[in-house]
Amino acid sequence: MRMKSVVSLLVLLHCCLSGAQVHKDRDGVTALTHSQQTCQPDIHTVLREMSTMMAEQRVELRHTKTELEAMEARLRASESRLTDSESQVEELSKMNEDRKVAFSASLAAPGQGGHTGPYNTAITLVYRNIYSNIGNAYNPTTGIFTAPVRGLYLFRFYIYGEGDSSVPTTTFLHKNGYQIATAHAHQASGGINSSNGVSLLLEVGDVVYMYLWAGRKIYDSEYRHSTFSGHLLFTM
Repeated sequence: MRMKSVVSLLVLLHCCLSGAQVHKDRDGVTALTHSQQTCQPDIHTVLREMSTMMAEQRVELRHTKTELEAMEARLRASESRLTDSESQVEELSKMNEDRKVAFSASLAAPGQGGHTGPYNTAITLVYRNIYSNIGNAYNPTTGIFTAPVRGLYLFRFYIYGEGDSSVPTTTFLHKNGYQIATAHAHQASGGINSSNGVSLLLEVGDVVYMYLWAGRKIYDSEYRHSTFSGHLLFTM
């Protein structure tokens, strides 16, 4: 619309100037002077309106340029955030894919051995002789394994005890305080052993550990009879 107005003003200006040239009489100079005086107010009006329109257009162009620059800045910022997010997701995915988690330990600390238990209350067994602890998910101070990533984990445990008619050898695998699987052996004499294993879907922060029941015992020595192991099969 504004461009059309400018064109209209230009046409009016042309007509006005053309009119000044057409209205001549025999005296020539007198007629031309008279026409110029007649058209002069219209020319000034047209020029003023054109100047005003051009000034307004310059302002609009500046505003448009500013808005475009702001939009470009927002677009660049959005692209940068998207790139950062994609990089973080890719990095986390790669970390999960490449995450290696595995541990294996026996009950007695190096240079020690003998029975653990029986006790009046149940206890968490702490396997102190560490064969491997890749990813440091197993805590040799507390005996607790904490899942660092969501995935499927395989756990195996083996127990050993000396025959005793009154005290069995019994342990439980616990997940977040709940009994999951047990290994139990009981006979009057000789050596006794048992084992078990399970695959568990764990969320980040889930804990798994071995539990010795009250009134039960377990044996280990430098020959490493009683062990606890686990490893991540794959992430999910």
